[in-house]
Amino acid sequence: MKSLKWMQAIALSLMVVMVVTACGNSNNAGSSNGGSEVKISLLNSKGEIQAQLEEAAKVFKEDNPNITLEIIPVPAGQSPFEKASALYASGNPATITMLDTGDVEKFKDRVLDLSGEKWMADAVDRSTALTTFDGKNYAFPLAVEGYGFIYNKAVVDQAVGGTFDPATINTTSALEELFKKIEASGKAPLIISPMDWSLGAHYLPLAYAGQSADTAAVAKFIDDLKAGTIDLASNTVFNGLMDTFDVMTKYNIDKASPLSGTYERGPEVLGKGEVGIWFQGNWAWPQISSFDTASGQYGFLPVPISNNPDDFGNTQVSSAVSKRLVIDKEKNTAEQQAAAKTFLEWMVYSEKGQDFLVNKANIIPAFKNITLEAKDPLAKSISEHIANGKTEDSISTLPADHWAKLGASMQKYLAGASDRAELTKDIQEYWKTVK
Repeated sequence: MKSLKWMQAIALSLMVVMVVTACGNSNNAGSSNGGSEVKISLLNSKGEIQAQLEEAAKVFKEDNPNITLEIIPVPAGQSPFEKASALYASGNPATITMLDTGDVEKFKDRVLDLSGEKWMADAVDRSTALTTFDGKNYAFPLAVEGYGFIYNKAVVDQAVGGTFDPATINTTSALEELFKKIEASGKAPLIISPMDWSLGAHYLPLAYAGQSADTAAVAKFIDDLKAGTIDLASNTVFNGLMDTFDVMTKYNIDKASPLSGTYERGPEVLGKGEVGIWFQGNWAWPQISSFDTASGQYGFLPVPISNNPDDFGNTQVSSAVSKRLVIDKEKNTAEQQAAAKTFLEWMVYSEKGQDFLVNKANIIPAFKNITLEAKDPLAKSISEHIANGKTEDSISTLPADHWAKLGASMQKYLAGASDRAELTKDIQEYWKTVK
């Protein structure tokens, strides 16, 4: 009996040692959080970098073995606001959610205040202003994006009979002259991609942003639209922008069937040199590069709104921080929140994180400490416009349904199914419903 008790005591001691050892090993498993494995997720609303983010999650784990990061894509055609709302409704929000700037305020009571984070001191000027409420910043500025007319230099060089100077395109008339020259060279001048998000979230908002270089004046213009006190029919910037759109429709490769095009068609015909110009943003480079016949020679032209070169907008390209990351505080644990913060810092301060942003994802970072130069020609072109003070702030706080509702109105106009008076009425009526 004595010997049995002794054996039981030895066995119990061994079990205690094994448990203690296992706990010790578990606590030493991670490099950054020092605890057992933490699983976090990131809801990605930038579909073109899904593969790059998945690869970044693997590289991040090499540096932080105790953190596993899962990348969840927002389904095509669904807005990040809709997907994030659905996840919250199901009680299972992602640890990190990638939102459009205008959606951050809607989630501010459910996400962490990030004002005290190290990277705040390195964020570029004004990059957190639109996600700061009552003195607290709730979002990480992920990507500066810009858009306008992307030109294929090989095509336009041939059209002008020499080296094309992008600075010469500073009026609607100059743009049309370039279209005529491209057409005369045997190529199609441009392609208009008819997706509602491109027309409703990118093209039409140039009419708002182009009202003034003063962002406060632009904000007042939008407030006046909501109040119904703006007469768009007599607004020179709006009409000038739509005059340019009319010129675009005249030279559109798809003018016979303007709503038949797809996003995928744009980078193919531009990259192959079948068209000279495409209205789109720097996010399109990965797709263009797969068809590139111009040795990577592409750049941006502004979308002119008048025939006076000195008018604001005629020499500026639209740019802004377009995507933001927020960290959930409702359902994710303190350990998960800490792990999420580790990932944000990894992107800003580690060589591998910076390489992911600039070289792998072709993102223009919103941080002054990141000095890697973009290899991607479109990111380089946007960066040059920013450095030269030749940008206008993109409207980053549009209502969530703006691109769908007014994008549909723009599609009708593009197809010739409505006139400018009807489009103008649609826009004014829409804004009166916005709270």
